[in-house]
Amino acid sequence: MKRKACAEVGIKSVDIDLPEQVSEAEVVCKVHELNANPDVHGILVQLPLPKHINEERVLTEISIEKDVDGFHPLNIGKLAMKGREPLFLPCTPKGCIELLSRSGVAIKGKKAVVVGRSNIVGLPVSLLLLKADATVTIVHSHSHDPESTIREADIIIAAAGQAMMIKGSWIKPGAAVIDVGTNAIDDKSKKSGYRLVGDVDFHEACKVAGCITPVPGGVGPMTVAMLLKNTLDGAKRTLES
Repeated sequence: MKRKACAEVGIKSVDIDLPEQVSEAEVVCKVHELNANPDVHGILVQLPLPKHINEERVLTEISIEKDVDGFHPLNIGKLAMKGREPLFLPCTPKGCIELLSRSGVAIKGKKAVVVGRSNIVGLPVSLLLLKADATVTIVHSHSHDPESTIREADIIIAAAGQAMMIKGSWIKPGAAVIDVGTNAIDDKSKKSGYRLVGDVDFHEACKVAGCITPVPGGVGPMTVAMLLKNTLDGAKRTLES
């Protein structure tokens, strides 16, 4: 999807496919080569990595000026601090905020509940909501009575990876719901034998929510669009410096 989107908008993308058994040192070496290449304006390491490779070390080696995924510790650190601006925002969280903004959903002063606390979505999207002046609560696997917490939310961002865990009865009437979850469940009527669903029970939620993203076809395309936007911004910064 990322390759296809790049081709559609005229961004040249290059794949470096490595075997699963590749050493960590070799992956880092490839990252350094891309850091040094002036024709490359964005570097994305497709996650997850094989278990023998330290994800944190590889992501830290990416030049912060080319970190279009927004996962470099310096970018995340600046995101967490008041008065600091990261060079790049993580793509899925950035896409969530863009969806709310373009849908006319006010964030300032609203109660936002983020379900899930992953480094890729839950944590950074909660920081972005905080920067936009929402009152933010994170619900996770050790949260007591998540249902009552979610029911108070004006904005729900579901990113727990639990198929249809959030029921329609959990949603405040008129709330904005962004469903980041992508879960495969058995479906014998499909040729593949499964279908994709989100973390929210979509059919139930549709009757209550003010607006809601579908799965698939909601957050996914926005994530790719934000990746391309980050790449464009990186190229502009390089050319202007």
